[in-house]
Amino acid sequence: MKHLFIFIITLLTLACQPKETNRREPATTNSGNEKLVKQYFEHFNKHDWRQMAAMYSDTAKFKDPSLGEGIVDQTHEQIIRKYGELQQMIPDVRDSVVAIYPSSDKHMIVEFISTGTAPDKSRFALPICTIFTIESGKITGDFTYYDNFSE
Repeated sequence: MKHLFIFIITLLTLACQPKETNRREPATTNSGNEKLVKQYFEHFNKHDWRQMAAMYSDTAKFKDPSLGEGIVDQTHEQIIRKYGELQQMIPDVRDSVVAIYPSSDKHMIVEFISTGTAPDKSRFALPICTIFTIESGKITGDFTYYDNFSE
């Protein structure tokens, strides 16, 4: 009876342990994606829209309040135009990365502060969060969130 009791306790203990999955994400994937994201912000801060746009797949999915509601497909040329227009409005626009959070083998969450001088000559600092989807070394999704309400 004592052996049966120990056996049952052992089974219950093992059943309550967190299950380890065999699915392991390669360490190089997240480090490669993190390197890509850092390069992205270098291009942004140099206002090198062509190099930045080239980091995206031919057509990428965007979710961005500046593009309206919902998910919008954007080509390289549309990305270049969008950021070129931003630079015309805010010539000194710059992003400072606060933190990069690897989320999976194909998602990177980036928290950053966008700063610059608005057209009315006032300075701003806008906290932003973007979720990048990265597949085969290219950004295929760019979902950006920020407070776009005026005070």
